[in-house]
Parts: sequence; structure tokens; C-alpha cells
Amino acid sequence: MGNKKYISANKELWNKRVAIHVNSNFYDVPSFKSGKTSLNDIELKALGNVKGKSLLHLQCHFGMDTLSWAREGARVTGIDFSQKAIETAILLTKEIGQEAKFICSDVYDLPQNLNEKFDIVFTSYGVIGWLPGLDKWAAVISNFLKPGGIFFIAEFHPVLWMMDDDFTYLKHSYFNDEVIRINSKGSYADPYANISCKEYGWNHSFDEIIGSLLKYDLHIIQFQEFPFSPYNCFNNTVRGRDNMYRIKGLKNKLPMVYSVKAIKK
Repeated sequence: MGNKKYISANKELWNKRVAIHVNSNFYDVPSFKSGKTSLNDIELKALGNVKGKSLLHLQCHFGMDTLSWAREGARVTGIDFSQKAIETAILLTKEIGQEAKFICSDVYDLPQNLNEKFDIVFTSYGVIGWLPGLDKWAAVISNFLKPGGIFFIAEFHPVLWMMDDDFTYLKHSYFNDEVIRINSKGSYADPYANISCKEYGWNHSFDEIIGSLLKYDLHIIQFQEFPFSPYNCFNNTVRGRDNMYRIKGLKNKLPMVYSVKAIKK
């Protein structure tokens, strides 16, 4: 099975997940509609004041983070390969009376579907693991950034994807040398949802992540690692007093999230 078939299978999965996610407590769409941001301190602090800046959001799902950046004053464009997600994002945009543009496109194909330069390219949490390789990904980021523009990613740490679902043993390679095949039931947003599919992912080492960005003239100005997740989307997690989630028995011993901020030369 080639990468195109893997991506096609993943697209089918994400199309099925949209309705489940929109109605889940995990995403809490009613609170978002009432004005609550879906962004976390990690990305808000890193990007600061975005008022008046153009922002491209890669792999935006159904647009809550994209629209949260719009509420912060950015001029936003969100892209995702799921048609259902983009349709939902457009409806949500109208419901809250916000301005935003959404495009259905695979990340790799985006230069064929969009002709614009941006001050910021943003992506976050559970995104690059769906991409077979990062060379073309970094090329796309560089292509859409203005000179001096900022790229920012907050993402789950590659060490997490080495572990089994219950974080008891090493199951997968740290390096991108295998396809991670999962027989998925339910969803991270609703484990009891009536949905089952095969999904395919790829782990990306920091050598691959950082190396690809440097190759395309993206100068890294900030790199951080965090021992917690803002989201309760893994097994065996406990919630701390800071409202962050950590793996039970491995508190502050396992990196869970990292962020990279880079500037285009």
C-alpha cells in the first residue's frame, strides 16, 4: 500500500470524525461559539500580538483554532484535506460572524490551490504524524511565508509515538522508518463513538523536523519541550493543578509536547 492510499484512507477517517468531534465535550463547540478561545498559552505566548497579520493555518480540522486567531485580529486562511471539516468550518464561520477563508487541500498540494504570501504559518497538535515526509511540508511552509515571516508549530512529542497506547513499553521507532498502522475505534475526542477504521501515521524525529525547516531557509529562533499536554487525548493521564495532563506514573519524566518557532530568512 503506497503513501497515496494511506493518505486516502486517513482522509476517509477524518471525514467520519468531523460530526463526532463537533458534538463532543472535548471540542466544546458551544463554549467556543460563546467566545471562548480554543488556543493554548503555548501558542498565544509564542506568537503574541497577531492583529492585522495574515495567518495560514495548515491542517486546521474544522477551524476552531483558525477562527480563534481571527478573534485575536489576524486575517486567517485555514486548510485541511477533509472536505467535511472544511464545510463545517465555513458553517461555523458564518454562525459566529467572523471573517475567514477555508480551502480543502492536502498540505503537499497547497501551492496548486493557493497563491498568497503570509506573515505567519501556523500548525498544531496531532498534525505532522499524518504526513509521510517533511521535506515537501517544509518547502510548502517556506513557499507561503513572506521574507521575515514566522512559522510556528506546537506538536505532540515524537517520544510519545514510540510508546504503546498505555505507555508501558516501546512499540515504534523514533525514526521515520515505518508506517504506524492502527486499528482505530472511537476517537480521541469520544472513545465510545461508533466508528472504526484503519489509520496510518508516521513518526518524525527532531533531526527530520528541524533539518527540513533549515533546508528551506527557516531559521529557528525558539525551541521548547513540555512535560505535559493541554489535551486529555491519551490513555493513563492525570490532570494536574495547572489543568495540564501528564502520563500516570511518569509525571514530568516524559516529554509530551514541543514547539518550534522559526523565521524565514
